[in-house]
Amino acid sequence: MGSPIYIQIHNDIKRSIEAGKWAIGDRIPSERELAHRFGVSRMTLRQAIQTLVDEGILERLVGSGTYVANQKVQEKMSGVTSFTDVMLAQGKKPSSTTISYHVMAPSLSELEKLGLKENEQVLRMERVRYGDDVPICYEVATVPANLVEGLSKAEVTSSLYHALEEKKKLVPGKAQQTVSAMSASERIADYLHIKRGDAILRLRQLTYLQDGRPFEYVRTQYVGERFEFYLEK
Repeated sequence: MGSPIYIQIHNDIKRSIEAGKWAIGDRIPSERELAHRFGVSRMTLRQAIQTLVDEGILERLVGSGTYVANQKVQEKMSGVTSFTDVMLAQGKKPSSTTISYHVMAPSLSELEKLGLKENEQVLRMERVRYGDDVPICYEVATVPANLVEGLSKAEVTSSLYHALEEKKKLVPGKAQQTVSAMSASERIADYLHIKRGDAILRLRQLTYLQDGRPFEYVRTQYVGERFEFYLEK
C-alpha cells in the first residue's frame, strides 16, 4: 500500500526543510497557500502539518503561524516501560480505543527512525489510551510490518510489548525519549475529553530491542493534568 496523501505532503515539506528552503525559526506559508500549492483540501494539508508538529519538526504559535522548530534542551529519562505496565503499577485498569490501524509505506521520518529500506512497510496505528476508563493520552505508534506478522490486531493494540515478548521472544531494550509542551488541537481535545488549547505533554520515543534494532517510533500526547514524567538519576 502506498502512503496517504498527507504523508506524501509531510515528506515533501520535510525534504524542503532539510534542503534549506526554510531555516530554523522561519515561518512557513499559510495552510491556505500550501493547500493550493499541493492541490489538496485544507483538512488534508492540516493533517500533514500536524504530523510534522507531532514529530517536533514544526511548531505552531497561536495567532502567528507555523514555524520550523528550534532544537529543545533534552533530558535523558531512564527505563522502558509499557503504558499497560505503568497503569497497572498505579493500580489502574489499562485499556485503549483504536482509531486507525493500517499497513502502509513509511513516511520519511519513520523510514529514518526505524532504519528501514524504501520497499519495507510499516504498521501505523492511532490509539487513545485510558486508565480506569479516563483518557490519558493519544498515541501514534509505528512499527516495521514484518515484526508483527503472526500477531493479531487485538494483541498488538492491547499491549505490543507483551505480545512481542510472549509470542516472539523479543524484549524491548533502551529508548530515546524527548518530552516537550504544547497545546491540544481541536481533534486531540475531542479524543481526550479536554478543551482545545489545554496543556499537553508531548513524548516522542524511539524504542530498541535488546539486540539494538529500532522497532517502535511513537508520538504521544498526554493530558497535562492527568500524567507526569518521573526522572531518576
